[in-house]
Amino acid sequence: MDATVFLWGQFLTLLLIAIALGMDAFSLGIGLGMVGLRLRKIVNISIMIGCFHVAMPLLGIAIGSYLSDIVGDIAIFIGGSILILLGVHMLWSVFFGENEGSIVKTSGLGLILFAISVSLDALSVGFSLGLMTVNKWLAVSMFGIVGGMMSCAGLLLGRSVGGWMGEYSEIIGGVILLIFGLKFIL
Repeated sequence: MDATVFLWGQFLTLLLIAIALGMDAFSLGIGLGMVGLRLRKIVNISIMIGCFHVAMPLLGIAIGSYLSDIVGDIAIFIGGSILILLGVHMLWSVFFGENEGSIVKTSGLGLILFAISVSLDALSVGFSLGLMTVNKWLAVSMFGIVGGMMSCAGLLLGRSVGGWMGEYSEIIGGVILLIFGLKFIL
């Protein structure tokens, strides 16, 4: 019976960590979703974020705990910088009339940068997981599933809100990305 309680306690702890890691993806997904993404794009973004929510903790575990202090601060700074650049680019395209649209709407580099930026905190968690006796495969699986689901929910919510906000939705989305980026690096 003690083992069962331990397993449920570990599961609930990992679930709470997964939700905490997914909150960035959810809140930034709202901002990104305001630009009016199609459902197929929302699914692609959510899957990519889910994959990065698995890959980043695995990378953190592989690198090891002896680098966690140094790389953890650098990872947060890089993630914040990427979000700032994406937010500035969105605002630039709105105010200066670039017709190609926002970089975060592309399926190439913009999508990868966005997925990395919302998953960098999972890298630091991976360092911590390397120090604990925890089911690492369960942890990273939960991080990926919850991160993907929360990003999808945020993107869908942003899309529905952005539909009635019209032209201001991309401005708000860019400001949200910019604010979160500044929050990460300050």
